[in-house]
Amino acid sequence: MAWDWIIPIVTLIIGLAGGFFGGTYYLKQQISKMQMDEKQIQAMARSMGVNLNQKQLKQMSRNMKNVKMPSKFSK
Repeated sequence: MAWDWIIPIVTLIIGLAGGFFGGTYYLKQQISKMQMDEKQIQAMARSMGVNLNQKQLKQMSRNMKNVKMPSKFSK
């Protein structure tokens, strides 16, 4: 009778932990693959109401390539 309560609770805990770690792994993979070219950066800036000139666009592109992920998100 006690097993009727213990097994579902243990299964829930294992499922939540597995889902959390699986989700963080998937998120890390997606963030590391995310690259933006100059057209996408320009479109993003225009959607925010900013018009970037060529110098600003190159600087933004260079900064995005040089961004380092925090140690808890790195591979």
